[in-house]
Amino acid sequence: MNSGKATYPCEMHAHTNHSDGNDTPYEFVRNAVRRDLKVVVISDHDVIAPSEVLKPDGTTEEICACAAARGLCLLRGIEFSCETQVEDVHIVGLGCDWNNAAILAEVAAVSGSKAESYAETIRRLDERGYRITLDEVLSSGPERIELRDLQKKRIFDLLAKKGYFPDWSAAKLFVREDPYFGVKRKKPDALKVIRLLHDAGGIAILAHPYLIDEQVESGGETMPRWTFIDRLIAGGLDGIEIRYTYDKTTCRDKRPREEIWADVERHVHGRIFYSGGSDYHGDYKKGIQNPRELGECGLTWEEFCSVPAFVELYRKSPVCQK
Repeated sequence: MNSGKATYPCEMHAHTNHSDGNDTPYEFVRNAVRRDLKVVVISDHDVIAPSEVLKPDGTTEEICACAAARGLCLLRGIEFSCETQVEDVHIVGLGCDWNNAAILAEVAAVSGSKAESYAETIRRLDERGYRITLDEVLSSGPERIELRDLQKKRIFDLLAKKGYFPDWSAAKLFVREDPYFGVKRKKPDALKVIRLLHDAGGIAILAHPYLIDEQVESGGETMPRWTFIDRLIAGGLDGIEIRYTYDKTTCRDKRPREEIWADVERHVHGRIFYSGGSDYHGDYKKGIQNPRELGECGLTWEEFCSVPAFVELYRKSPVCQK
């Protein structure tokens, strides 16, 4: 891992091993401090961010307090995968009541849907000669997980590890492009998720808009990507990632990422606030060349402070109570 200072001090989109990241929550905090971040968001996939860290001495500590003791503001969030017929429509929620009954019910529903579809994807891959089993996938990480906790990236990682593909992103593209392997799971409507987050007292941010296909099928209609995003804005979307590590993922748009950032900013200027993040997964642990780094993308401190919702979350965090 690069232990140098982050390019952006406010990292608004990152993952731990509570979903498909590789850092434990304690390692995540430690690595964010090493990168000299001021603010970091844990937005694990379809699961509420961890509430505590397990420290090397075997004791636990509330995660935001652990970060604050090291001068870091850590914000707990969630990244909901939305829209059954569309890949990569992801909405990051922040500032919610994480005990909200509707949030907990949605998380449980998503977990059940994932379990069914991912098990079937694994069966079909094995059937076609990609020799992996569900038991192998569940056991392939640092520790065995339950089926309800399976994230799709774990399947891609194992396919790469077994030599079928050069890396996880190539495996993801292969599975995505072959309808036989792309077993659809039921995902919530994006507008429903925005309302859900608002009802729980939070804010809704659209992640990586250019990972969404140019043509989107939603609600029985087919429309251009930006028509779909405009509907989300009209439906209450609060923010959007203008900076993201497109060149290190499966984006079909191969322009320099700075050009894509400029396109996003041009489309939404003055309508919703800006966010940004690296989508860090701790892939340095797997020997991936040029992995995403914490704070590689994100916001400047001035940009962060220009968003009232972010400032409010910062002021409520333990780092301000020191």
